[in-house]
Amino acid sequence: QVQLVESGGGLVQAGGSLRLSCVASGSVFSINVGGWYRQAPGKQRELVAALTSGETTNYADSVKGRFTISRDNAKNTVYLQMNSLKPEDTAVYYCNAQTYYSGSYSWSWGQGTQVTVSS
Repeated sequence: QVQLVESGGGLVQAGGSLRLSCVASGSVFSINVGGWYRQAPGKQRELVAALTSGETTNYADSVKGRFTISRDNAKNTVYLQMNSLKPEDTAVYYCNAQTYYSGSYSWSWGQGTQVTVSS
């Protein structure tokens, strides 16, 4: 079984920065694909950023140039650096990752971390 635990959310003023972390534990040898999604009240969950095993990144247009996704393979951790935050970035942020263990891959979700940006 795989557990993804996010941290780093909180309350920040517009223009500020936060760094989210997602640590994979349990039956995990490595993270193959990592991604961050967010869901604001009354809205659908949307992809914010993704990082493939080949280190290709993909960002939502709304965060390009402000957010950066990265990973630390030794720590089985995926990060989301968020700069120049805007009130419209307020949402619950979820980590989604494909992990590898003992010859098989599996997808998991974290429990989410709240990010609130005040104007």
